[in-house]
Amino acid sequence: MEATLRWTAVAAIAPVAWGTTYYVTHAYLPAGDPLYGAVIRALPAGVLLLAVARRRPHGSWWWKSLVLGTLNAGVFFVLVYVAAQLLPTSLASTIMATSPLVMMLTAWPLLSERPSPRHLTGSAAGIVGVSLMLLTGGTRASALGVLASVTALLLSSLGYILAKRWSHQVDVLASTSWQLIAGGLLLLPFAVAVEGAPPALDTSAALAFGYVTTVATALAFAAWFAGLRRLPAATVGLVGLLNPVTGVLLGTIVADETLTAQQLCGLALVLTGILLSRPAARRRTTHETAKEDNVHSTGPVGTGGTASHR
Repeated sequence: MEATLRWTAVAAIAPVAWGTTYYVTHAYLPAGDPLYGAVIRALPAGVLLLAVARRRPHGSWWWKSLVLGTLNAGVFFVLVYVAAQLLPTSLASTIMATSPLVMMLTAWPLLSERPSPRHLTGSAAGIVGVSLMLLTGGTRASALGVLASVTALLLSSLGYILAKRWSHQVDVLASTSWQLIAGGLLLLPFAVAVEGAPPALDTSAALAFGYVTTVATALAFAAWFAGLRRLPAATVGLVGLLNPVTGVLLGTIVADETLTAQQLCGLALVLTGILLSRPAARRRTTHETAKEDNVHSTGPVGTGGTASHR
């Protein structure tokens, strides 16, 4: 149980960091260059992690890195960038709040991880809670922004589950670096062809990109995939609900907003959904208890001694 809590805390680093990305993107990054925005986010982050991992792809990981890089970094970053510019943070975060449910349904056929009633209940509570927190009326939606957000949700959910399925084959830092580099390199020629020269960045934009690259990408993705490697996808997906929670709390701190009673109820529901991500303790059967008691009293078969404790 201690290991589960530890890796849950590690995985939680990612949604907390991602929860700040919409605000930073909307407030400080140039709006007209989504391709360069994705390249500048992914490529330096991948190179940074590669410098730490010091391993290059081998065998099937050449094409796996390209697949994961496309789903989790390249196309995903572009779509998130577009959604952040076209949608209010509240609506974009609400759409992404359905990610736990989508991840569970994707993990069922690909990983044979059948969602439990506990996780499904947590997902439902999270979606309702995020809606109460963020959809407070007067939200105007851009059809293109909604399409970009939903597509990003579906592609990243598939990418996360594939990353978990292949995670036992290689070190987490290495695989994360490879897919970020692959995603960045994939987008670079499109950025040059479509958007021309890289955007000119003032000091605030450069600092914002530095934060998004190092904290919200390199650190966050490494923590996310480390958690996915060791925890059920349903558990990690529900921990991801910390993303919109961070966004709301950031609004209260930065914009001096006051949480309404409706938002507080939503926050309570989201936190309930996250708590339900914890796997239920497995009850031991009478046979298992009797067998354990017998081992403690007689020791391992053939030794006549007392069983040792690890």
